[in-house]
Amino acid sequence: ALPVSVNISPVQMRKGRLRESVLRALNESGLAPSLLALEITESAVMEDITSAARLLDDLHAIGVQIEIDDFGTGHSSLAYLKQLPIQRLKVDRSFIRDIPGDPDDTAIVEAIISLATSLKIGIIAEGVEHAEEAEMLKELGCNLAQGYHFSRPHSEKDITDKLIAWAKEGK
Repeated sequence: ALPVSVNISPVQMRKGRLRESVLRALNESGLAPSLLALEITESAVMEDITSAARLLDDLHAIGVQIEIDDFGTGHSSLAYLKQLPIQRLKVDRSFIRDIPGDPDDTAIVEAIISLATSLKIGIIAEGVEHAEEAEMLKELGCNLAQGYHFSRPHSEKDITDKLIAWAKEGK
């Protein structure tokens, strides 16, 4: 059983049937709710914080994980971080691409990591493309990252073949 992350659009949040769609997908796939992470952009949450809070509470109640995608790029209050059932913040690539060379971006990323850690929210760095970025993130306390530094996109067949091989190896 591997975790699965799915991007949710603002339109999907507004339509009012997201909970039912998620329940149907979980039922059809057999995936445990705890292995599903829904990635929702900060701007989508801020469109209507009251409705978003209700929806995210409902989704979290069925056991799915909630991640705020593109964190730091929206125009919002940080108050929502304590109001919503968020398990992870995904730091936007725009802050990652210039570390360690840009002290301002490094300070912003360090502050986001510190904030998330204090609130007991996980953190994921998006768009890590170079070893220097990965090393700096690790030094700053960010233990999860994604990007081309780790792997380029793969076809469905490649991923399926890798998963089958890993299963046979007992990983």
